[in-house]
Amino acid sequence: MTPSRIRPPFSADERTQLLGWFDMQRAIVHYKCEGLSDEDAHRAVLPSSPLMTMAGIVSHLRWVEHAWFEVLFLGRPAEGPQFVDEPEDADMRAEGIPLAQLLDEYEKQCAVSDEIIAAHGFDEVGRHPDFTSAQASLRWMLIHMIEETARHAGHMDTIRELLDGATGYY
Repeated sequence: MTPSRIRPPFSADERTQLLGWFDMQRAIVHYKCEGLSDEDAHRAVLPSSPLMTMAGIVSHLRWVEHAWFEVLFLGRPAEGPQFVDEPEDADMRAEGIPLAQLLDEYEKQCAVSDEIIAAHGFDEVGRHPDFTSAQASLRWMLIHMIEETARHAGHMDTIRELLDGATGYY
């Protein structure tokens, strides 16, 4: 089931607004995948970007949530496809993984990220000693992830239209 796509209130505290925008962008990712076959979800439509598929984007978003909140912020071990040298863009390689599984893994990762965000203040900084990006505050990481998710939701708009003509903002 697609999460609700609701904008945050016009007048609310910082946490409510930032998390509201984050949740809405995440919901758009699910919305853009509604009704897609696994074949279409894995079909590349941009000749210069063969990994830029709906499935590849969902996989990537799952792994960047993991990287920013679990690894960089909490300091957990740097595990996941983006931390291996080969193949390049390993976090976007989703060949053979059903879209439903990718969306489920993304949803579960978002829940883990939400727990981390809820348990910490926005001014706290990351803890991983091996990555300069861990010096960022949780606020910075959250704003970055809103940008990252929204950017890829925009890619998904274009890919979906090229796949089957479906359009719609949210």
